[in-house]
Amino acid sequence: MAGVMTSVPGGGASPVGGARATHGARLANWPLLAGAIAAWAAITWLVGLRQGFLFVIGIGLGAVLAGVSFGFTTGWRAWIRDRDPTGFFAQFVAIGLAMVVSIPLIASHEELSGAIAPLSVSLLIGAFVFGAAMQIADGCGSGTLYKAGLGNGFSLAVLPGFVFGSFLGAAHLDTWLSLGSLPPVSLPEQLGAAPALLLQLAAFGLLALYLWKKRGPRIDTRWKGRAVYIGAIVMAAFAVLNLLVAGQPWGVVYGLGLWGAKVVSWLGVDLTANAFWGREAQQAHIQSSLLTDVTSITNLGLLVGALFAANVRGTACPQTRANPRQWIAAVVAGLLLGYSSRLAFGCNVGAYFSGISTGSVHGWVWFAMAFLGSMLGVRVRGRLGLKA
Repeated sequence: MAGVMTSVPGGGASPVGGARATHGARLANWPLLAGAIAAWAAITWLVGLRQGFLFVIGIGLGAVLAGVSFGFTTGWRAWIRDRDPTGFFAQFVAIGLAMVVSIPLIASHEELSGAIAPLSVSLLIGAFVFGAAMQIADGCGSGTLYKAGLGNGFSLAVLPGFVFGSFLGAAHLDTWLSLGSLPPVSLPEQLGAAPALLLQLAAFGLLALYLWKKRGPRIDTRWKGRAVYIGAIVMAAFAVLNLLVAGQPWGVVYGLGLWGAKVVSWLGVDLTANAFWGREAQQAHIQSSLLTDVTSITNLGLLVGALFAANVRGTACPQTRANPRQWIAAVVAGLLLGYSSRLAFGCNVGAYFSGISTGSVHGWVWFAMAFLGSMLGVRVRGRLGLKA
């Protein structure tokens, strides 16, 4: 069936029923490396050592994600379709390791904060919609960024929608919160750091045991060997570094929404009356350089790191074949991803990874609702011919 797109490891695409498309191309490595070093030097010179360090952390995160094809979205889809728990296990390792370090650090250092968010109606709706949309888009926040960074055409179509969807979701967040919410719940604050750690580690252990017992009889996983687990360990280390340097956990969505707010402001729209973007802190970010925003700088680094890692693997700039309906689905899914992630206080990174690793109950609620949404999204993805 010509024109139907399917993903391949590294973010490539191949037509169903035809010869497999080439994974990608190699660009010259040295110019990429020189460009990254020059960018780091410029950022450090213009806005300071901290931002330069965060840019390097972003490069590391992007390189890990692309280098081992670490996928939150794909890991969930592999379980839903094939009962392959490998992706989930890698996620649990990454979150668990980050949690073991992050929760004690936050408990002992007042200048560090966790990803703690309210338990709201918007969280339930937003996480469910996000889970469905990320399966159609074949990427969450970090997945869309790293695949866009390596030149995946489908993710490049998703990203602009994600940016403006995130901007709109933040602009409407107060209205959604008026539907009802409970205060944020931090397990370390309620139980203490050690009990919170033990409780969450036990939850991951029970989930892992369940997934192992329910695994499929024949697992033909995309992740071979230990690479994905090594990647999970490295990702956890970079996430902890982000917490130490930025003073807050790793996030993606706020930076994307800020990009949208800047574009809208450049077009002459006055955002000062908006309940979210009109706040003093948000106005300061809109008026300042993107390089000063801790989330934006790691997002930019992530794009660079993904391209470099994919180039080393020979999977940069993969071929993408999709029919018009699939391109439309990519744009719509991007809008839904951005909008719903703001309602849910983050994506797989800001809510699931960083929320749970810093002890927020909203991270677990997000996880449950987004997984339910993913079950729907996988079915829709199949109907659209996005088979991978």
